Amino acid sequence: MQLAEWLRAGEARLAGAPHPERARRDAETLLRARLGRDLAFLLIHGDDALSAEDAEAYEKMLARREAGEPIQYILGEAEFYGLLFRVTPAVLIPRPETEHLVEKALLLVQDDAALRIADVGTGSGALAVTLAAQFQQAQVAAVDLSSEALAVAQENAALNGVAGRIRFFAGDLLAPVADERFDLIVSNPPYIPEEDRATLAVEVRAHEPELALFAGADGLAIYRRLIPAAFAALEPGGWLLLEIGYGQSEAIAALMAAAGFGEVGFTADLQGIPRVAAGQRPRDGRDSASAARSR
Repeated sequence: MQLAEWLRAGEARLAGAPHPERARRDAETLLRARLGRDLAFLLIHGDDALSAEDAEAYEKMLARREAGEPIQYILGEAEFYGLLFRVTPAVLIPRPETEHLVEKALLLVQDDAALRIADVGTGSGALAVTLAAQFQQAQVAAVDLSSEALAVAQENAALNGVAGRIRFFAGDLLAPVADERFDLIVSNPPYIPEEDRATLAVEVRAHEPELALFAGADGLAIYRRLIPAAFAALEPGGWLLLEIGYGQSEAIAALMAAAGFGEVGFTADLQGIPRVAAGQRPRDGRDSASAARSR
């Protein structure tokens, strides 16, 4: 079969996959990845024959996508904030919504001299690596409960040339760095309520790691522990930035106020949903007292 015929066959096959509206694009993406070629090549060389080896590999890729496996896992890579990351089923796939957290950090932090950053639940290392790339004088601590995820994050730090400024720790939340203080703490923790499991796309619920997705009955279990721990670990004037889920902003604001943070702000994603919560630890005793009275 010619390349054009394989593309048509791939599109027809993926029309029965979980997202038929992406059938043509996914078929092209998989074939391009297998051949190491761009879309222009496929269009110009549509009459070329596909080798038996490439045909067999392409069919296996189509079968994985047909079963709902995310295309990023099939390809083994994903893009985040202009950088390339290796991804495996051990880590959450970096999403565009999380880029708002990076943008918020860039707005809040004007001077990265001696900046100390902690990324809690680093997963693929998307936040830790991207922030290290953006703040070129910063030192970053990346923590995750999963040793498999940390191995992927370490690969991504090396891939993007920032391994020398990131330390990796296996453990729960900030426990592995309990004796350290930070200027910026970021986290995209699990925040999906367990009762929402059935509503998730098959790509998510059947393929991405549960440890990175679900956080108790209301999705707030991790925040309840992380927010006070982060307050204690921040230097005065330091910032906590959290990715949050749909409908969680009021609860997050209350948790951050109770921990002692000053005024909490929210950044909406492109759909207008509050996606990033930002809170600052008061700079001095007077501000701390004021924050305590406002709880």
